[in-house]
Amino acid sequence: MRAFYHPDQALHDPQQYMRFGRVVAPKDLPIRTERLLAALASHGISPERPAEYGTDPVLAVHDEGFVRFLQTAWDKWQGLPPERGPEVWPSTFPYWSGRPDEDVRPPCRPTGFIGQLGWYLGDLSVPISQQSWHSAMRSAETAVAGAEAILAGDKAVYALCRPSGHHARADRATGFCYLNNTAIAGHHLRAKFSKVAILDVDAHHGDGTQQIFYRRDDVLTISVHADPDNYYPFYTGYADERGNGPGEGANLNLPLPHGGTGADMVAALEKAAAAIRAFGADVLVVALGYDAHKDDPIGVLKLEASDFGIIGEMVRQIGLPTLVVQEGGYAIEAIEGCLHSFLTGLDAG
Repeated sequence: MRAFYHPDQALHDPQQYMRFGRVVAPKDLPIRTERLLAALASHGISPERPAEYGTDPVLAVHDEGFVRFLQTAWDKWQGLPPERGPEVWPSTFPYWSGRPDEDVRPPCRPTGFIGQLGWYLGDLSVPISQQSWHSAMRSAETAVAGAEAILAGDKAVYALCRPSGHHARADRATGFCYLNNTAIAGHHLRAKFSKVAILDVDAHHGDGTQQIFYRRDDVLTISVHADPDNYYPFYTGYADERGNGPGEGANLNLPLPHGGTGADMVAALEKAAAAIRAFGADVLVVALGYDAHKDDPIGVLKLEASDFGIIGEMVRQIGLPTLVVQEGGYAIEAIEGCLHSFLTGLDAG
């Protein structure tokens, strides 16, 4: 099994995160990648360094104004008064109707940097430091490299992406995510495959991935996640969200009860597998998060590490060329075992 990772992804090192009304230590720590690399090594997998693909694959799914904002945010932040904080952080959040029949919001009207902050950064979990754009691009290129390997004929590829991506919308960063690696890879695979299925098994709903493909009928998006009624991202991830316009029926949300176990995940994955087969997918992208683990500091599900082995086995049984894109998982002592179990299940055949 081939894998891809660029060491510069670890340069992104956020210093602040807002939770329950208090600035706390961040959860997306660079050490996460060290633990996941150790899991790969235990399987004899040495990740390849991805090529530099530039912004073209990114701009295929993201708004140009948003991408340019991410590229220049740190430099513009330096031009603010000296009492500014250590990282780019917004202080305003504009209202938007959230109409599903719009692929992207209108262009950001204010040209001033402070106004743009609230438009392009959706919450207080996406601070931008000097290296954030660089790491986000290396993460996106890791996903593209994985997609390229699948396009070349590989049957199973793992992309160790950090920062994660599935909360990033076409024109907004949120939830530790800046560029949507899963969506970038999924769209890239359309160069060869007529129908792409994306299966998201992170504990949080893949709201960005859903938004990007919500009006398309060539990409099936499925998300298995904790019930968002009282859990991030709160406003999307419900079972009645089925797609819009041409994409009607091409989005499936399978929310799990808080406290849900591996058995709940298996039941949802059985439905997901049936939907993927009914869709007639030619290729599969798995957005893999470990924050469903019982020890995750921001999780509400109760999976064991061994349950990720069952997830890997069920993915293998779907029988499609499969690109695995790394998403969340913040229990530092548990994630290595989660990936080890997943790879064991995926390789079981």
